[in-house]
Amino acid sequence: MTRKPAALGRRANRGVAAAVSDPISPLEAHLGYWLRVASNHVDQQLARALGAHGVTPAEWVVMRALYDAGPVAPSVLAGRIGLTRGAVTKLVDRLRAKALVVRAHGPGDRRYQIIALTGAGAKLVPALAQLVDESDSAAFGAIPAETRATIEAALRRIVAPAD
Repeated sequence: MTRKPAALGRRANRGVAAAVSDPISPLEAHLGYWLRVASNHVDQQLARALGAHGVTPAEWVVMRALYDAGPVAPSVLAGRIGLTRGAVTKLVDRLRAKALVVRAHGPGDRRYQIIALTGAGAKLVPALAQLVDESDSAAFGAIPAETRATIEAALRRIVAPAD
């Protein structure tokens, strides 16, 4: 495969921009952009807090969901945390390697799997929850409670299934 010289790519982009008759909205005018920026900021802050315990923010979400749910099928876990089953499988594999979760076959059907926290995983969740609470306070503490509630309600509405 041959690559286009950088100059050719830039010329092609200018041609596309020139062909567009209407100006495009600025990146900063999109709420999705600000959601992504805020999410990245909060995620990086949380990653620093959890990193000392060898857990990523995505792994934390799995562990926290399992702490509440108890042993559960990967598909149920995926639905609860808003990830695909494939993404959950990858996270569970990483957590298994850290001895924080186990995967077992369901009773009477080896195709059915159940995911659960190990004793070490269950013991770690409360300590991590405190770090997450502190991280949330650092990220959102300056926002008045009423505004936080409005933001939370709006975010919940965005991710709620269409009725």
